[in-house]
Amino acid sequence: MYIVGIGTACPDQRYTKSDCWKAFVNSPWIERLDRKARMLAERVLLRDNGIEARRLSVKSLQEVFAIDSATLHARFLASAPALATDAAKRALADANILATDIDGVIISTCTGYLCPGLSSYVSEALELRADVQAFDLVGQGCGAALPNMRIADALLASGRCTRVLSICVEVCSAAMYLDNDPGVLISACLFGDGAGAVVLSTQPHRNKRRLRWKTALSLIGPSERDALRFEQRDGLLRNVLTVAVPQLAAKYAQQVLQTVLATEGIDKSDIAGWIWHAGGRDVLAALRERIGLTIEDLAYSASVLREYGNLSSAFVYFVLEKALKDNARGGRWWLASFGAGFSSHGALLEVA
Repeated sequence: MYIVGIGTACPDQRYTKSDCWKAFVNSPWIERLDRKARMLAERVLLRDNGIEARRLSVKSLQEVFAIDSATLHARFLASAPALATDAAKRALADANILATDIDGVIISTCTGYLCPGLSSYVSEALELRADVQAFDLVGQGCGAALPNMRIADALLASGRCTRVLSICVEVCSAAMYLDNDPGVLISACLFGDGAGAVVLSTQPHRNKRRLRWKTALSLIGPSERDALRFEQRDGLLRNVLTVAVPQLAAKYAQQVLQTVLATEGIDKSDIAGWIWHAGGRDVLAALRERIGLTIEDLAYSASVLREYGNLSSAFVYFVLEKALKDNARGGRWWLASFGAGFSSHGALLEVA
């Protein structure tokens, strides 16, 4: 399988940490939360937490604090199909192919629910063929990009498709929730909205860098499920984020990496490029310490985190796109995501 096109999209509205703090102070929630919660929000938003800005699907930050199921669903419906379509159009253009050349489309999200799913909306907007194989994936959280691409790999290997669109889109502002829980507050200060897409093909692009998907592995630890997940409360999605997450992410990511390196008979030093999901600053620090990475190894992930926040499943598309635009050194690249489950995924790419 080859990655022959990539595209990303996010809302136009850019909000800095300072913007978010000012909006919070002027919202009714400043009085609804207790003193410790207000102090935590201030600390996260005004100190360096690895994030400088986020893109959110609201015209003003005041809209963020209208937290009810009807408003949040309407935001997801208005934004998710549009962002996914925009990212897909850019990926198609990058691959220099038409929408009618696509045989399959796989779309992942965890921040909203539609029936029929997003594939219906995106297929219509892109004018994909009526016989396109369309799949909607939910419930995989921040780690969804790689399982999504692994399904594409299976479709291509089966001979049933020659080109597949892989799309992840998250409207985290449509999964907004606030209470005094530290994990809930940190989540509200961490996530942004965006979509990523790649065109996957049985053949490499003739006029571009050769990105071959060589092998992949996933691990799931259900016993750690409660460390990171969504729960339903009063008809709303409430993010459960615990202090154990950075170390869990690093632990499972290390296991996936070491297993693939051993299977392929190569060493960590043979990896020329690192495309990591960044759950946050503390996750990147845990990865660096446990796996023995350098600041430079995590530079692309840290850069995306600083400018866009945690984009959940869409994040790794932004990091991969950034590395490609920077013409990063070729060789073996490691593409990794992790999230709810607790799940961890990795893929070895060969880039020429």
